[in-house]
Amino acid sequence: MKIGFLTSGGDCQGLNAALRGVAKTLFGAVPYVEIYGIQDGYAGLIESKWRKMEQHEFSGILREGGTILGTSRQPYKTIRDFDDSKNADRLTTMVRNYHKECFDALVILGGNGTHKTAHALSQYGINVVTLPKTIDNDLYGTDYSFGFNSAVAKAADVLDTLHSTAAAHGRIFVCELMGRKAGWVALYAGIAGGADVILLPEIPYSLDSVLEVINKRNQSGKNFSIIAIAEGAITKDMAEQPKSERRVGDISPGMELVRVLDEKLNQDVRLTIPGHFQRGGDPTPADRVFCSRLGAMAGELVLKRKFGYMVALQGSSIGAIPLGEVAGKLKTISLDNEVLKQARLLGISLGD
Repeated sequence: MKIGFLTSGGDCQGLNAALRGVAKTLFGAVPYVEIYGIQDGYAGLIESKWRKMEQHEFSGILREGGTILGTSRQPYKTIRDFDDSKNADRLTTMVRNYHKECFDALVILGGNGTHKTAHALSQYGINVVTLPKTIDNDLYGTDYSFGFNSAVAKAADVLDTLHSTAAAHGRIFVCELMGRKAGWVALYAGIAGGADVILLPEIPYSLDSVLEVINKRNQSGKNFSIIAIAEGAITKDMAEQPKSERRVGDISPGMELVRVLDEKLNQDVRLTIPGHFQRGGDPTPADRVFCSRLGAMAGELVLKRKFGYMVALQGSSIGAIPLGEVAGKLKTISLDNEVLKQARLLGISLGD
């Protein structure tokens, strides 16, 4: 068997652990298997950038962040763009290169855009197995995606650290976390990090509600507050506007909230943006186990020649879901989500 591996989209913790899981499963089960590492995601498949990998290259990478294959973003909306140098569009070039190299299958690790392209390749007859990767946890069809647990741990650590300096100076800290379309990281990290307010893209917030929480805490003798805000959070007023008019220039939701709170409060308000710290570093032990399980299942699907599927966590089991049920679907936080309900019971304000 000749299998191509590629990682596409934003990097995150656990990519190497997942690659290792697939490789160990394949090398352990098939006498003659060749694994080729495709460099820099779909760009490598377009540009014929790959190399044969040896078994030892997958050793010692279980706890290593990033990806040994490199990655890049190849927007799905551009895969039909025509490339004069190749006399074909990008999707056709990928299909052509797959057959030219005589791959038996591709193992693809990525998030939403990656899965849309993987599904398109599958529809063109390419044998594909995918693994769900995104710190945003917004990939449909799986309870969790790998990288999420590690990102929450990083974000929660930032919130933990802010408590002591906030209390020492009586400050309001606004911590802007990743999550442009879905607020899973902010919700889980906010609970884990003891945030007083959590603001999510799914729940447009009222400034008056945020101010009420801060004032109540001040009146009770707690002269500091911690606010976790997802980078895609919007106010109720913004929610009534067309999407094209909701953002002005480079002002992020966290920056805007700090600006407004600074005007309304006689209190020091500071902004912290951990940014790509949330994507970096080693995967948590939980993610290492999760990635290993996903990798083993992906390897099993390849061995069984069961293609056109994404491996997924459903309940406590690792299974497989057809790519057609995943591609193009976003998993956001529903308003009846249990974790949301429990956050409210804990006294955390969601700004509504």
